[in-house]
This record gives sequence, C-alpha cells and structure tokens, in this order.
Amino acid sequence: MSEEIVIKGKENGPLLVMKDGKVLFALCRCGLSKKKPYCDGSHKGSGFEAPEVELKVE
Repeated sequence: MSEEIVIKGKENGPLLVMKDGKVLFALCRCGLSKKKPYCDGSHKGSGFEAPEVELKVE
C-alpha cells in the first residue's frame, strides 16, 4: 500500500505537510514564527504574501 505525501502551500500562509489527506504539521514560510520551523500563525495580519502551491512527493 503506497502512502500519498503532499506539501501544500496555503495562499499567504504556511506549508502544510500532509499524509493520506491528513495534516501532519504546518511549516512557517513567512519567517515570523516564534516556533520555527513550525507555523504559529504569525503570518496573519503581517502583510505576508505568497501564492498557493502544491507538491506531490512520489
């Protein structure tokens, strides 16, 4: 049975690392988190802008 690993960059938000459709953790991509490398929501209201992206790991 193969597992599906996907990394989704939320628009203006973190990178979500997902396994079989379930979020394992969120990684900061704004650089403002106090819990790096994990997202703590610091991007909200900061003016951080980034496009939505998706990468499937095979």
